[in-house]
Amino acid sequence: MNIILFGPPGAGKGTQAQFIVKKHNYFQLSTGDLLRDEVKLKTPFGEKIEKLISNGKFVSDETVNTLLRKSITNLKFRDRIIFDGYPRNVEQAKNLELILGEFNQTIGHIIFLNVSKDIIEKRIMGRMTCDKCNITLNEFFNKEQIDLHPCGKDFLKKRKDDNFDVVVARYETYMKTTQPILDFYSKKENFTEIDGAVEIEQITNKINDVLNV
Repeated sequence: MNIILFGPPGAGKGTQAQFIVKKHNYFQLSTGDLLRDEVKLKTPFGEKIEKLISNGKFVSDETVNTLLRKSITNLKFRDRIIFDGYPRNVEQAKNLELILGEFNQTIGHIIFLNVSKDIIEKRIMGRMTCDKCNITLNEFFNKEQIDLHPCGKDFLKKRKDDNFDVVVARYETYMKTTQPILDFYSKKENFTEIDGAVEIEQITNKINDVLNV
């Protein structure tokens, strides 16, 4: 069964997707990765995509659907895909169902990691990465680990793009554009909303419970 995993920036989708990949032998499919991979292959189709991207233009749904078909028809991925970052709107959601239906596949679970703007702000604004060992800690949630960090606090640095205005803008844009698709999916029996504000391990356990049903 295929899985759709979505949630706002900073909800921890990437971390949980990797858990599913490792534990349940799934394949994480990101439309961004699909586009980049096609460009790397230097096919005529990839050159067309590269031209659009380099000119700052959006790639059409038709182009994305072509790449999706390519992955969905790959027997190695059959019924074991985690859709990451797709679909982004209701039209794409309907197209995905049609494409999967063409090849006798379905969406087994739709999982939404729900996290409030306040938590997202703290997760991103408090994020600190060690220049020495590359560990990521958070000044709001990992105060004890920061105080006891073996490399020393001086090595913990914040990313320049982790600023309040950017965080708020990304969250509000995401929620505005995602609300229609959330309304679309939340009516389905295979939709599950999970509190993404709890500890990573708790989220992982809840997802595991859903997938093992």
